[in-house]
Amino acid sequence: MLTDVLIACVATVIVLQIMVFSTTIYLHRYATHRAMQMHPVAAWGFRFMLWITTGIVPREWVAVHRKHHAHTDEHGDPHSPVLEGFWPIQWGNVFYYVREARNKETVATYAKDIKRDIWDRLFFDYSNFGILVGLGTLCLFFGWWGLAIAAVAGFLYIFVLSSSINGLCHHRGYKNFENTAGNFRSIALITGGEGLHNNHHGAPRSPKFSVRKSEIDPAWPVLRAMEFFGLAKLGKVKS
Repeated sequence: MLTDVLIACVATVIVLQIMVFSTTIYLHRYATHRAMQMHPVAAWGFRFMLWITTGIVPREWVAVHRKHHAHTDEHGDPHSPVLEGFWPIQWGNVFYYVREARNKETVATYAKDIKRDIWDRLFFDYSNFGILVGLGTLCLFFGWWGLAIAAVAGFLYIFVLSSSINGLCHHRGYKNFENTAGNFRSIALITGGEGLHNNHHGAPRSPKFSVRKSEIDPAWPVLRAMEFFGLAKLGKVKS
């Protein structure tokens, strides 16, 4: 029993970090801000992992996030704690995201460059199907523990990590740049660097989120490795 619990905990951490790194590398730095170029094979791999772990439709996520940057903490921001209050965003960010993602005008305006391809039409636009595939895969390897792994990883991703970036990081934190976002080194360590949110808002097109020696962007070594193996070409880094 204890062994099963330990294995499930390790698997949960792995699944959660797959969700985190796919979000920060593919959805955020690549698809939204074009801070890098990516080999089609690597891009497809990230899309597939997002599909089976989060069910996120990339063009919807891109549209919501670009609108957030266009109206940061002012009227029009889809999920601002300055406008909506800290606790509603910290605990309910997902509901604000879903509401905006379903807004066809937002998607048409902010993600017009993200075109549907055959993979979207066949698979990636069907969020529930992707999550079922992911659940089935986990249960195949871990039995009924797979349901617990998916539930815990999903809860942490939605209600703790993502919410902290849009909630806490727009409510508190230290600043290197003059904008309304804040940095949290601790959050950055468990979100693939996303907790360095003030740095990101200060230089949205920089593929590297850390600017101080004391800051760690866990996704940066992954990006450098991708570049080394010809899977990515990184844009200019803001220092």
